[in-house]
Amino acid sequence: MPFMKGRAPIRRTLNYLNAGKLVFKDKIRIFSVAYNIYGQNNNGAKDFVFWFLPQIQYKNPDVQVVTMKNLTPSPFIKCYFEDGRRILVDVDNKSKEDILDHLLNTVGKSKEVLEAEATAAEKKDNPANFGVGCERACICEIYGQVPCPGVVPLPKSMRGKYLNQRD
Repeated sequence: MPFMKGRAPIRRTLNYLNAGKLVFKDKIRIFSVAYNIYGQNNNGAKDFVFWFLPQIQYKNPDVQVVTMKNLTPSPFIKCYFEDGRRILVDVDNKSKEDILDHLLNTVGKSKEVLEAEATAAEKKDNPANFGVGCERACICEIYGQVPCPGVVPLPKSMRGKYLNQRD
């Protein structure tokens, strides 16, 4: 498997990407991280980019993610909103977990909002759904499906008991 090569290939698995906790609020359009690859004060930002940035990109497909290496003396994160506002987060000498916790509290959606969006995404009124509480009680009501065997008997060729007796 070619995707399992390189440093920490677990970062490219679907289970790892789905495990990300940071889902941005709807108004965020650009998320930028600036850090240096050298120096002790940049270790948390480097680790954050290495471990959590793939999850952030996967969970937020409408947000542009920018990383800037070796362009600043101290590491920072800047979030740009659609109305022009900006948030600057200083990540100097912070661990990757501290950075993630701070971002969850400031620019991330709360657990209640995420749960409400998940239930709304299920869409109970999907025309493909059938059963109790749906638009159709049985799949036989959809055009092109085999009618219910209680109303119209199935042909003997479609019934298992007759197929098994022929052999």
